[in-house]
Amino acid sequence: MKKTSLIISLIVSAAAGLAGSDADRFEPVRKAVQEKMKKEGLPSMSVAVAQRGEIIWEEAWGLAEIEKQIPATPRTMYSLASTTKPITATALMILVERGLVDLDKPANLYLGEGKLTGIRPEDATVRRLLRHTAGLPLHWNLIFADEAYKRPEMDETIRRYGVIVAPPGEEFSYSNLGYGVLERIIERVSKKSYADFLKDEVFTPLGMTRSAVLIEPGPEAETARRYTQQGKPFPFFDFDHRGASAAWASARDLLRFGMFHLGDDVPGRKPILGAASVAVMRRETSPGDPESGYGLGWSSFRLQGMHFVSHSGGMFGVGARLTLLPEKDTACVVLTNASTGMQGTDLWDIEWEILRAVVPGFPEAPDRPAPPSPPAAFAPPDELVGVWEGRVRAGGADMPAKLTVEKGGSVRLELDGKETAALTVPTPLGRLRFRDGVLLAPFMAELKTPDTARAPHILLLGAKLRGDGLGGALSAVAMNQRFCYSHSIELDRRK
Repeated sequence: MKKTSLIISLIVSAAAGLAGSDADRFEPVRKAVQEKMKKEGLPSMSVAVAQRGEIIWEEAWGLAEIEKQIPATPRTMYSLASTTKPITATALMILVERGLVDLDKPANLYLGEGKLTGIRPEDATVRRLLRHTAGLPLHWNLIFADEAYKRPEMDETIRRYGVIVAPPGEEFSYSNLGYGVLERIIERVSKKSYADFLKDEVFTPLGMTRSAVLIEPGPEAETARRYTQQGKPFPFFDFDHRGASAAWASARDLLRFGMFHLGDDVPGRKPILGAASVAVMRRETSPGDPESGYGLGWSSFRLQGMHFVSHSGGMFGVGARLTLLPEKDTACVVLTNASTGMQGTDLWDIEWEILRAVVPGFPEAPDRPAPPSPPAAFAPPDELVGVWEGRVRAGGADMPAKLTVEKGGSVRLELDGKETAALTVPTPLGRLRFRDGVLLAPFMAELKTPDTARAPHILLLGAKLRGDGLGGALSAVAMNQRFCYSHSIELDRRK
């Protein structure tokens, strides 16, 4: 990327008051940050770490905006992507504590015109939305300022795509739409917009003065513009799931949020949740796994004997991580403003270096798993072989579908009379396989609806075998990665 040497040389630190020995312990982190920025073409990075209720280090490197040569500082606000989710969960829990929302009531009880439909919507509780176990499929929808398509109302998005495709409570399925539904519940119950509720009930009481929902970058706002790895700016974009992805915050503000969840007494902060609610949020885990999983807005797991409570975020021009070590009373934030695509930038390595610098005895980073060996050719089990017929519904689609699975491994999908063979080569969506009763099959085909007409796309079938039925989602994923619209698909074996 151009001007790399200038970017790396721009170091803005708020840690000038550190004693020499304290400053020195972060030198390996600084070196790792600068190497990563240079290697991966990151315009800037901002970090902050707290321990036992005190911010012990915060520092920023590089440029928040390349075109105007605006340096990043610890005040710079970054897009948080999915690190928005624990903030949304916290806002929802405020309503729970006030007796306005019951975690174990159906979400539809709190919704308006747009309600969840599909498989047993009465079992899709608020708690299951928080834990990604409500049975909703994959969904993301980024609405860019350079396109004619406009953001639909949240009720309309729920009406189109809030279709439950798996029995609620059966399995974990990460869902941006689920957190969009929670956003709508917050609005309807509180009688405030999602952005205003977060400002009034989360950001202001916690002293998060450099935090907002959906703020457009600009020098007056001190925000970090989102870039490609090559230094090209992304147009500004919105979401139809703001509760999953739309928060912005400085590293210091996000750290303050983490410190609240650790129970630290921070000056200028008002309590927004009781200790019992905070403990429930970070302690709960997914069904059947007592050691790890997803609680109420947090990923909770034990690694090398240590309890981690965290959330990461990644999408176009974003990499974000917030991690808590409750047993060590430590919180860590790492933010950047570039990516290679929808997945964002992985910042796990920098976070680990920071934690090694501040937690005595913190282990070396575990080795990353070796790439898996190439799988054998697809060989479907006998119970999957045959012809399956049914319908695809949601998002304006309601059409016949036929799936043919042959003993030799051929898989073909027919929609509205047009048949396409499944791809047998690896794709970014995964490769053709049958695992744990689920058929995953990518197709170079399109599903024509008013929404999917925005961009060329391919299809991903994810369907679970249940007796003589196959059910799940048929997802239309844009080739430019701007959307993933999932549609319910229900197929029965042809007699």
